[in-house]
Amino acid sequence: MRKNYYRKLAFMVTLLTILFAYQKYTSRGKAPFPDVKFISDSMSSNLSDFDPNTLDKEQWQKLGFSEKQTATILKYKDILGGKFTSKEQLKKCYAISEKKFSELESFILLPEMAGGNTSKDFNKIDKKELTVGGKFNPDQFSANDWLKMGFSERQTEAILKYKNYLGGSFISKEKFKECFIISPENYSRLQSYLLLPEKTPENFKNFAKNKTIKTQIQYHTFDPNQMDIEGWKTLGFSEKQSTTIVNYRDRNLRGSFKSTEDLQKCFVISPEKFQEMKPYISLQEKQQEKTDFSKTDLNLITFRQLIEFGLDEKSAGSIIGFRKKLGGFMNKQQILSTYNIDQDLVQKLITTTPLNTSGVPRYSLVEAPEDWLKNHPYFKYSADKIIFYRISNPDDKKIWKFLKLKPEYEERMRLYVK
Repeated sequence: MRKNYYRKLAFMVTLLTILFAYQKYTSRGKAPFPDVKFISDSMSSNLSDFDPNTLDKEQWQKLGFSEKQTATILKYKDILGGKFTSKEQLKKCYAISEKKFSELESFILLPEMAGGNTSKDFNKIDKKELTVGGKFNPDQFSANDWLKMGFSERQTEAILKYKNYLGGSFISKEKFKECFIISPENYSRLQSYLLLPEKTPENFKNFAKNKTIKTQIQYHTFDPNQMDIEGWKTLGFSEKQSTTIVNYRDRNLRGSFKSTEDLQKCFVISPEKFQEMKPYISLQEKQQEKTDFSKTDLNLITFRQLIEFGLDEKSAGSIIGFRKKLGGFMNKQQILSTYNIDQDLVQKLITTTPLNTSGVPRYSLVEAPEDWLKNHPYFKYSADKIIFYRISNPDDKKIWKFLKLKPEYEERMRLYVK
C-alpha cells in the first residue's frame, strides 16, 4: 500500500510539473494586458455651446474651475477690454490648462483666431454644398431658412446675431461678406444670389456704436453709488448682473464709483447699455455717514461696513461668506472661527457690535429641509444619516443617539436646532 501511495504522489508531482511548464511556455509570447482606465465624460456630456463673454462667476465654476481660477479668468477678460475675441486669446489665460481647454474647445462660440474665418466648429459647412433655390434677401431669412440652406444651428445663431449687431439688416454684400461665419468659399457661392447693394452706403453708421437703442425703460437721474440691487434691476439688468455691479462697486472700488469711467469698466454693462444710461448718471460727491457699530447687528453688517471698521477685503469677504452659509451667526465665537481673518481686529469688532439671532433659520432634525441639511456647514456631513434615521424614527432624541457625534460637533449643531 505504501508503494501505491508513492506511485500516486510521484504521478501528481509529474502532472503538476508538466502543467506549470506548459503554462509558462504558452504565456511567453503574450504581451501583458494593459491597464484599462475609464475616463469620466460626465462633464462633457453636460456641456452645451457657450459664449465665454456672457459667463458669470457661478457659470465658470459650473464648468469645473475653482473660485480662484474663475477670478483669474474674469480679471484676464477685463484686462483684454472686457471681451474675448477668439479661442486663441482665451487659451492664453494661464488659469485654463491645455487639457481643460481641449475639453471645452468644441463648445466655445468664438472664432479660432481673432478676425479670422478659420474656426473649425463654425466652418464645417465649407465641406458641404449649400442649397440655394434662387435669388434671396438675407434680411428676410429666418433661422429655419438658414438651416434649410445647409448651415448648422450654431452658425445660424451667429449669422442672426451679426445681423442684429448691424441694426437688423446686412446693409450690403460687402457687410454680409464680413460675417466671420461666411467663409470666402461660401460667400463666392452665395454672392450672385444676394439681393443686396454691392457697396455699403457712405452714411452708414455702425449700429453697435451709434444707433439709438429703443427701450421701454423710463430713465431718471440716478447716482450709481446710491443704487442697490433692486435699483439696478429697474434699469433693465438681471438679478445676477445687478449683484455683479454692486459687488464690483463695493469690493473692487471700495464702495463707490469715482467717475463714469469706473462704471463703464464693469464688464456686465455693455457699451450700448452704458451709452443709453450715460445722460442720466449723476455722481454726487457727499461724505459717507460713519457707521455706529454699537448699534449695527453682526448678522446684518455689510461688506462695506466691515471695510470701514478696518478689516481688509479678505477678512470681510470671509465673514460675509461664512455667515451666508450658516444662515446667520448664533454666537460671536463663530465669527472668530472664520478662516482668513485678522483675529485681533475681529475680537474688537465682536466686543463693540451686538448680535441679533432672531432671524436665523432653525429647525428640528425631523423637520429640517434636505437642502438645508446638505448645505449647512455644521450638518452636511451628517445629513444623509439624519434623513435616513428620521424615516423610521421621527424623534429628535432618538436621532441624536443614533448619530453618535463627538460632543463638540453636536454642540455646534444644536445652535441651529429648535
